Amino acid sequence: MSPNWKSLFFLLLLQLFKLCFSKSQPFTSSSSSSNSDLQFPCKPPHYSSYPFCNTSLPITTRAQSLISLLTLREKIQQLSNNASAIPRLGIPPYEWWSESLHGIATNGPGVSFNGTIPSATSFPQVIVTAAAFNRTLWSLIGSAIAVEARAMYNLGQAGLTFWAPNINIFRDPRWGRGQETPGEDPMVASAYAIEFVKGFQGGNWGIRHDGFRERRVLEGHDGGSDDALMLSACCKHFTAYDLELWGNFSRYSFNAVVSEQDLEDTYQPPFRSCIQQGKASCLMCSYNAVNGVPACAQKDLLDKARNEWGFKGYITSDCDAVATVFEYQNYTKSSEDAVADVLKAGMDINCGTYLLRHTLSTIKQGKVQEEDIDKALLNLFSVQLRLGLFDGDPRNGKFGSLGPKDVCTSEHKTLALEATRQGIVLLKNDKKFLPLEKGVDFSLAVIGPLANNASLLGGGYAGIPCSSKGLFEGLQEYTKRASYAAGCLDVPCKSRAGFREAIHTVKMADFVVIVVGLDLTQEREDHDRVSLLLPGKQMALVSSVAAASKEPVILVLTGGGPLDVTFAKEDPRIASILWIGYPGESGGRALAEVLFGDFNPGGRLPMTWYPESFTNIPMNDMNMRADPSQGYPGRTYRFYTGSRLYGFGDGLSYSKFTYNIISAPKKLRLSRPLKVDSSRNILHQAGDTLDYLHIDEVKSCDSLRFFVEITVTNIGDMDGGHTVMLFSRMTKVVKGAPKQQLIGFKRVHTGSYKSTATSILVDPCTHFSFANDYGQWILPLGDHRLMVGDIEHIVSIEIN
Repeated sequence: MSPNWKSLFFLLLLQLFKLCFSKSQPFTSSSSSSNSDLQFPCKPPHYSSYPFCNTSLPITTRAQSLISLLTLREKIQQLSNNASAIPRLGIPPYEWWSESLHGIATNGPGVSFNGTIPSATSFPQVIVTAAAFNRTLWSLIGSAIAVEARAMYNLGQAGLTFWAPNINIFRDPRWGRGQETPGEDPMVASAYAIEFVKGFQGGNWGIRHDGFRERRVLEGHDGGSDDALMLSACCKHFTAYDLELWGNFSRYSFNAVVSEQDLEDTYQPPFRSCIQQGKASCLMCSYNAVNGVPACAQKDLLDKARNEWGFKGYITSDCDAVATVFEYQNYTKSSEDAVADVLKAGMDINCGTYLLRHTLSTIKQGKVQEEDIDKALLNLFSVQLRLGLFDGDPRNGKFGSLGPKDVCTSEHKTLALEATRQGIVLLKNDKKFLPLEKGVDFSLAVIGPLANNASLLGGGYAGIPCSSKGLFEGLQEYTKRASYAAGCLDVPCKSRAGFREAIHTVKMADFVVIVVGLDLTQEREDHDRVSLLLPGKQMALVSSVAAASKEPVILVLTGGGPLDVTFAKEDPRIASILWIGYPGESGGRALAEVLFGDFNPGGRLPMTWYPESFTNIPMNDMNMRADPSQGYPGRTYRFYTGSRLYGFGDGLSYSKFTYNIISAPKKLRLSRPLKVDSSRNILHQAGDTLDYLHIDEVKSCDSLRFFVEITVTNIGDMDGGHTVMLFSRMTKVVKGAPKQQLIGFKRVHTGSYKSTATSILVDPCTHFSFANDYGQWILPLGDHRLMVGDIEHIVSIEIN
């Protein structure tokens, strides 16, 4: 473990120790509502005697008691994100909609920075954090955001129900919200969902050592209870949502036509993991239809989450998604039919006012019964009860002592910096041009419209950062002779108006850093890209600067979506290329540390970077697998057959790492299932045959699991963090099977010219299987290839 991580863990442990064992003290606040005016249910002496206030009763009993006391109109008033007060029961209004994608965000009416707490830690955008491939980091970020969120709640500046994380698959590089996701791989998105949700809902309260590195122990904040929640996280957007506005297609009316195969092994796994392992308490159904049925009205989809995956929480619509069922998708003949469809499908709450306006008439028309409303309220009130909202004064509760002192702490800002450091990806470094030499008096020119504007580096769903430095400011801390020129007037860069000044600045400098790429004018919610090239005349700016520079230049790329920078990759005048995404409040310092060698980059791309020709593929085509007969190349590294600029998992270091597999089995033997029909379980491909088993035919998947023991050797001059990525693929080409798939990853820190041992658990039933045409998981028998770097190992599965 690096010194940075040791100090980071110590600081966070100290903070969590204070949180768990300090006595709750009444907080003081200068916010809009004073302590004496703080509103909460079950307020003594007049409103604390109701059964729903009795904390000794089961959650379900308390929720049912509350529901029984409500009139029909009062019940309906609870079906909006802005739930109305019930004055006669002493229940104040509640705003369900708060956002916390990568820090407390300004999106959503539940959060306000107009109070005692004016800012919150701004972590890098999720796609950057994903590039670190570090589960511990993801968990710690979720936990840190939770502490700040609960502190803001105590001051009336936030709710306790937050609509994050976004775990949709980054299927198409043009998607404006791909930046919000953990990338294109369902296994990585699943892992991120589990870690963030557990951390955010209150799962990180201890540290242990597992033999290789320290890690958080994920256990409930009240001793492991599945019921109690510090906060509520929400997995969104369920499901197959990854298009905003492209051509004539809009997310509000788009019908995602998805095969059972793709649904099962690409689009659904992150949601299944978020619910089963992450224990998320909220699920958001998306705007789009899936195979002709709006997601929020698709009963079999929502039933799968509750009945098959064990979802225990509430289901919210995306904002105004109920209205779209009737008004945009024309799926129903009336507003009342839309209301009936979503409530009967299992949706509990509408972000918006549609249910408020139309539920009563829906009941009067006999299309919905009051019992249907009660089912929704049971889910809603149960989550609120698990959050402690009906336990009386929150200042006397477990988290009542949290306040301004717990927001923008040095520990959280250090964590944000570490996340950005680990997420930066080095894509090119000719002749070891980087790192720049420290302590040498040279002049540095920093060029580009994104280089001196910290506000452009937050990405979507950002808040007000604690303290934010632009990239130029960060570099100025390393060299006193630094100069800046924008080159382009803004990110769209419609003209060459600033080129002359930029070139003049470059000619006067010894070294040049040029920062270009994307911001929210190019990619965001409700806005997809149409091109993968740099916007406007940015490419011309880069080439002009490179031609004018005395030395090869350093190119820094921003934004969440892939970019076709083939020209830069092939240009010898551009020595180094780094991708920093949307780095958050610590972007300036993190980039400077990487450029000057105080941090050895180890980030890896969580998505494929395609050439511009990929934009010829219709964005509305949801198929993951290639179809050569139609000239369709497929999507993501698992199935894409075309050319690529950079691949999933690409990323360089200032060091070089080698691998050795020191332990892994060569054969796994299964007992033949009694019900197997060998003539039925055969895969046919190009005249070849391959036996397989349905996963539900395997007697004991647990007995097949094994660890792959790996040594990582750093043969470079710098210590560094490095992500070990273990892939698998079949030795035979089989229709429908992924070309390869990531089955495990570990981020390890290895000293210069030293080795580190690590292990990755392999579950053949999960990692060697794939979904067939019917969405059924099958395990091919025979040889499976494990790959880490350029090392391969064959594991054969046989039946006795």
